[in-house]
Amino acid sequence: MADSENPMSPQLLDLVAERFKALAEPARLTILDTLRRGEHTVGELAEATELHPANVSKHLQLLHQLGFVTRRKEGLYVHYQLSDDRVGVLCDMMCGKIEEEIEARSKVFEN
Repeated sequence: MADSENPMSPQLLDLVAERFKALAEPARLTILDTLRRGEHTVGELAEATELHPANVSKHLQLLHQLGFVTRRKEGLYVHYQLSDDRVGVLCDMMCGKIEEEIEARSKVFEN
């Protein structure tokens, strides 16, 4: 990881931005959140997220391409899971930050 003495290269910044763009889609975040609870097939994810299976497949393809999820084939089914615990940690970090902001704003409006 880059630090203040070794800033990120333009190429690395592009790769990071590409991943954050992928996470800017609520449907993809919903899929990732569902996968935090374990491995699922497209059909299971569609049912859990109330998204159309074709949309789930499209989002999973991008999430797989960018390294957020892995997949394994078992018979006729493809099972998806988070590729790494750090995906969940990233989500936790952002959710924690948002919760702090909401709490701070609510205190302002209470007074």
